[in-house]
Amino acid sequence: MSVIEAFILGLIQGLTEFLPVSSSGHLELGSYFLGVQSEDNLLFSILVHGATALSTIVIFRKDILNIIQGLFKFQWNEETRFAAMIVLSMIPVGLVGVFLEDQVEALFGGKILLVGSMLIVTSALLAFTYFNKKHEGEVTFKSAIIIGLAQAIAILPGISRSGSTISTALLLGINKEKAARFSFLMVLPPIIGAMLLKTKDLMEAPDLVTNLPILSLVVGFFAAFISGLLACQWMISIVKKGKLIYFAVYCGIVGLLAVIGGSLL
Repeated sequence: MSVIEAFILGLIQGLTEFLPVSSSGHLELGSYFLGVQSEDNLLFSILVHGATALSTIVIFRKDILNIIQGLFKFQWNEETRFAAMIVLSMIPVGLVGVFLEDQVEALFGGKILLVGSMLIVTSALLAFTYFNKKHEGEVTFKSAIIIGLAQAIAILPGISRSGSTISTALLLGINKEKAARFSFLMVLPPIIGAMLLKTKDLMEAPDLVTNLPILSLVVGFFAAFISGLLACQWMISIVKKGKLIYFAVYCGIVGLLAVIGGSLL
């Protein structure tokens, strides 16, 4: 992987992790057309995912600090309740990761037709939110588990995690700002958990790491981190303004092109 390829893939990871267009789907498409299989290099994957996790922590540092401080009061308060809903939302994706890991991994690896089809599904989900104008509700334990189910489905390449979770929250009538906040914070534990598991795999089988130049790793990390910062802030603004319909159109077009391309190749 060259420095330019690492920059492009890092940029794709950072932008699409937060924008509702599917980071996994775009990484699959980017890797395919660049002729690079980035998922074969665990170290690169760990670094770019760590970069986007770090950008989330930077953006929501005050919220995270408040939650931690609330937890250490050892009483049932707003912060403890929010943390409990985050944990509840993690259960579906955790079960999928534990029991269906091999099946999920089999879905990756240049399956352009699948990615295109799932991008069209993402497009439809985002479009539905355009017709739901009532967003005054709070995140509840019931809605947390439903949003968690949406996150579990988003493991499929082409289904946007942020798109599916935010859209689900909006369709449930949750306040736009609170929907975005919950969506971005709920992904931190799964991302960190996945990074730890990949790090464990890396330590057990260091031969899985290809000989990537240090500069490529550094460039990929900072490309993902900086683009992640910008995309996260942009996405919060987009949700508040109710502009998800534009991404519905984008995902529909890219998905259709991928389906056509996948059928012809």
